Amino acid sequence: MSTVDSFGAKSTLTVGSTDYEIFRVDTVAGYEKLPFSLKVLLENLLRTEDGANVTKAQIEALGSWDPAAEPDTEIQFTPARVVMQDFTGVPCIVDLATMREAVTALGGDPSRINPLSPAEMVIDHSVIADLFGSENALERNVEIEYERNGERYQFLRWGQTAFDDFKVVPPGTGIVHQVNIEHLAKVIYDRSVDGVLRAYPDTCVGTDSHTTMVNGLGVLGWGVGGIEAEAAMLGQPVSMLIPRVVGFKLSGAIPAGVTATDVVLTITDMLRKHGVVGKFVEFYGEGVASVPLANRATIGNMSPEFGSTAAMFPIDDVTLDYLRLTGRDEQTVALVEAYAKEQALWHDPARELAFSEYMELDLSTVVPSIAGPKRPQDRILLSESKAQFNIDLTNYADSDHDLVDLTVAESFPASDPPGFTPEDEHSHHEHHHHSHAPATASKPTPVTTAAGDAFTLNHGSVALAAITSCTNTSNPSVMIAAGVLARKALEKGLKTKPWVKTTLGPGSKVVTDYYEKSGLDKSLEGLGFYTVGYGCTICIGNSGPLIEEVSAAINENDLAVTAVLSGNRNFEGRISPDVKMNYLASPPLVVAYALAGSMNFDFEVDPLGTDADGNDVFLKDIWPAPDEVQEIIDASISREQFIKQYATVFDGDDRWRNLPTPTGPIFEWDTDSTYVRKAPYFDGMTMELTPVGDITGARVMATLGDSVTTDHISPAGNIKAGTPAAQYLTEHGVAQKDFNSYGSRRGNHEVMIRGTFANIRLKNLLVSAVNDGAVVEGGFTRDFTQEGGPQSYIYDASQNYQAAGVPLVIFGGKEYGSGSSRDWAAKGTSLLGVKAVITESFERIHRSNLIGMGVVPLQFPAGESWESLGLDGTEIVSIVGLEQLNEGVTPKTVTVTAAPSEFSPEGKQPVTFEAVVRIDTPGEADYYRNGGILQYVLRSLV
Repeated sequence: MSTVDSFGAKSTLTVGSTDYEIFRVDTVAGYEKLPFSLKVLLENLLRTEDGANVTKAQIEALGSWDPAAEPDTEIQFTPARVVMQDFTGVPCIVDLATMREAVTALGGDPSRINPLSPAEMVIDHSVIADLFGSENALERNVEIEYERNGERYQFLRWGQTAFDDFKVVPPGTGIVHQVNIEHLAKVIYDRSVDGVLRAYPDTCVGTDSHTTMVNGLGVLGWGVGGIEAEAAMLGQPVSMLIPRVVGFKLSGAIPAGVTATDVVLTITDMLRKHGVVGKFVEFYGEGVASVPLANRATIGNMSPEFGSTAAMFPIDDVTLDYLRLTGRDEQTVALVEAYAKEQALWHDPARELAFSEYMELDLSTVVPSIAGPKRPQDRILLSESKAQFNIDLTNYADSDHDLVDLTVAESFPASDPPGFTPEDEHSHHEHHHHSHAPATASKPTPVTTAAGDAFTLNHGSVALAAITSCTNTSNPSVMIAAGVLARKALEKGLKTKPWVKTTLGPGSKVVTDYYEKSGLDKSLEGLGFYTVGYGCTICIGNSGPLIEEVSAAINENDLAVTAVLSGNRNFEGRISPDVKMNYLASPPLVVAYALAGSMNFDFEVDPLGTDADGNDVFLKDIWPAPDEVQEIIDASISREQFIKQYATVFDGDDRWRNLPTPTGPIFEWDTDSTYVRKAPYFDGMTMELTPVGDITGARVMATLGDSVTTDHISPAGNIKAGTPAAQYLTEHGVAQKDFNSYGSRRGNHEVMIRGTFANIRLKNLLVSAVNDGAVVEGGFTRDFTQEGGPQSYIYDASQNYQAAGVPLVIFGGKEYGSGSSRDWAAKGTSLLGVKAVITESFERIHRSNLIGMGVVPLQFPAGESWESLGLDGTEIVSIVGLEQLNEGVTPKTVTVTAAPSEFSPEGKQPVTFEAVVRIDTPGEADYYRNGGILQYVLRSLV
């Protein structure tokens, strides 16, 4: 509760017959020129001002914000709520359950451990598209999901009853971000605080990068690591610098033939080139009013792909119409309008706001696009996709096979495989200003399936076509367009190619409602796009196996095949282990590529097939007209559908309701569980702080290069046979087919510690010395507790070091910890016995997560690296100066000495340098002194 109101901001807003307490932003000088997103932060500080964490000076600094300045003012942001998905949410609830026991052990009341901010979890990350292309695919996939994940689901059901203010949306309902915009988000929150009804902007942090989808609804929120999410649930503010805000002006309207997906890929491309990491992006201008809410959400969703913290749209009539459509009640809508107008949060295109940087897009200039083959920002014009594919293919296919010079128009018999279409040389020169396209490897591979289909695969064959992911499945314009395109394709007699795995994963049940009402479900099913599940599926790699014979042919012949998905992430190795090249595209283009069957295809000149009369059918012949799509939207989407589907959103099906569920405030751990185990973070914890000590006699566990991601540190996918995690599961009676993924086992620290630094692509250069200088990939290090310092699994070495009482350090390069906000990357590092990570630079979330787990992040002196300092990882390391933290002083630098050991090359000299301490805020210093953020919270609650 706010104890200070330096600005006299507290006031009353009456809406209808209800009074709400509000905190007026117009009491702070300079408020009127602030961007929408910073006004939301301003209100947040006014409401939480306590004179200690949130001060009058911080509020004044926000009012007098200088758009041109580099961020340097720290503020404490308190989100209204926390939203989670199940991969990242399970460890959060494991930690809360463990904290209850720790509180009891420290003599406190376990019920004190409860979310202070409302928390909602949507189980959407576990369903896998094992079955596809059939009526019973959905039913069977859900059954398999429950078989695989029953233990986790029982645990989450316990959490739903044991914790107040924690709600779970069961499996098979929808994707977290779509459920968030369609139901959970309020835009303006109302909540009783000490008996007074208060209204304030809805804000949230989420344990998923794409939480920013809700920005399209005017709700400020972004993705954080599980560690920050837990802290936010327990009432700890999120520490941040007042960011730069990029104003992005929209004008014009989308032309016919162009989709919201094309707009998003264009904006992603523009903002990545501009550079918006760590900044807010905010859309403004006359064009905003003509952007439908679903398109705003689609744009907001891609914020992590262009790198911004948030991508905000303001509140206007479009927001209100969407709230009405999705079944919000009239008082809610009236409150949103009245509050937004009262607090200068209503969009006024005529009002000149201040921004740090300015960008502009005329929507009428957008053209059909896809992105790939490995990053969301690698945009390709659809008209150039064939030529660009052939350029990119040289990175994925051996060139020592039969070379086909694609600039020569050749004629092939009709039976030849896709990717052998004659190239129109004229159109080629028009799109790509090369003297000629590169000669490309071709590898025609005949395949016969058990079903009796015979065909030829080649590089570029589309092995997976997926209408998937939160980005687009929330958007009726692109979903209906996909259905209409399917209907027209069937009318012309076109078929999906037999080597394509086709999947449809709607983001909510409402999508199925409007497909059934319009009859488009039958059209999509006619081309093999049956619903496989309501969840993330393909975008996070839950693609399931490809067609068996296709998979075998790909692997035996090293084919560079492709996947086309309507998702937001297409990183290498993420979608399917069989697929090297992944492309993002709009839902109707996903259907088109399933018909084409190959990325080596030019929709302008290559026919998709022939109609009953033998005439060629081109994409333009079946592309839906905008008015046709709009007519179906108007006729088949209604407020009643949303009200009906969301009335029982927390109830779940019979499977969910019939799960045997433990009860009581303390969870009864199953000692045999391989999914959910009591976390070890509080073992032996006391109320007294253990003083911070300098680090002495440490060994180096890894010497790593640049851009080591959280995926490298804590992989989410396959558990490889033979590794420590696989050995652990085998010892516990788990068959390899039931290993599931690291992501699904995040509630079991035993699996996750063994999986830390276990990525098959990790390059620990320390290991090269015992491999004749060769770079070794995988989770290996040298174990200096053993004679000769042999190569060993990182986990096994760590156990030996911990038994010997030897602390560990890691040397890294630039951008250490980029990628997903994976809490286990920090948790695993800490549990392996690593006390310090020394790098050239850190990614924001991972740096704060390390502190949150009691690991100190240090940086080499500017311009230096471990290589430039002459380090090789064989040294014994000491770090002196950390003890100042015990006096409440955070040192700017500490002295690191790396002395040669018996494993170092002869004649090696000691190296001493001043490392920069990256404990950036007083709050972070408190967390570190306590041994971590959870320990800090625990002590403050007892």
